[in-house]
Amino acid sequence: MGLYLLRRLGLAVPTLLGVTVVVFALIRLIPGDPARLILGLQASEEEVQRLRVELGLDRPLYVQYARFFARLLRGDLGYSAVTREPVIGEIGSRLPATVQLAVSSIVVATLVGMAAGVLSATRQYSAVDYVVMTVALFGVSLPVFWLGLMLMLLFSVYLNWLPAGGYGTPAHLVLPTVALAAFSIAIIARMTRSSLLEVFTQDYIRTARAKGLHGRVVILRHALKNALIPVITVIGLQFGALLGGAILTETVFAWPGMGRLLVSAITARDYAVVQGVVLVFAGLFTLVNLVVDVLYAYVDPRIHYG
Repeated sequence: MGLYLLRRLGLAVPTLLGVTVVVFALIRLIPGDPARLILGLQASEEEVQRLRVELGLDRPLYVQYARFFARLLRGDLGYSAVTREPVIGEIGSRLPATVQLAVSSIVVATLVGMAAGVLSATRQYSAVDYVVMTVALFGVSLPVFWLGLMLMLLFSVYLNWLPAGGYGTPAHLVLPTVALAAFSIAIIARMTRSSLLEVFTQDYIRTARAKGLHGRVVILRHALKNALIPVITVIGLQFGALLGGAILTETVFAWPGMGRLLVSAITARDYAVVQGVVLVFAGLFTLVNLVVDVLYAYVDPRIHYG
């Protein structure tokens, strides 16, 4: 297992290196002069040119990338061109809010999605099955920002039960969590249902039932455990997607996470912040995938990592 983990961590290095190249190139394809955006239309051309030199934007792209990569090797993501603060500090102040939102969303999505999937699979072709799958279809189809606005309108404006936005109390977490978890609930429910239905056809399930075991024991002890591997894969992918996909949710609910930081950085052409945020998202996604692979071995003892 130790060698496997070292090998996977080694493979993550070229992946993150590729991310730095792609992000560095793409952010510079966005039209607009960062120096002009920072100083405003009233600034003179001399002031704009001075800021370009200060930020290193007058250098060739390969020189800019080499300087960025050299700083990255020292653990330095540079300074924000807008706030002049270290990018690491900006990300560090926003990361806890994003992780809090993503963790709460994946916990809700896992509990609700798996419960709905088990309920649907054990009552295949019943009214309950059709209702669960229809709701899951809506969950997959609804855009996150639209669902967020509807939740805000209903529970904040009309009912006045929950705050419409902000951060700091458990009540502020409810609506963003529901909006962000809706898609994942639907995916996990559908995957749990299909995986369980496949396991139900196996001989060992028929044997367990023939031995007179209670239906709940057959499902929880025999069927669900063997159906977990594809579900764990989906949960891992969804958690990574939630970390990086919280951008719209954070924007709608004024959640002070990395998603809002990324949006404001892109708008201001703050290259260093955009590169830093995307790199952190890529690192977190790689780490989540590694954790998912390790969980396979615990769920299914037949899986060994050399």
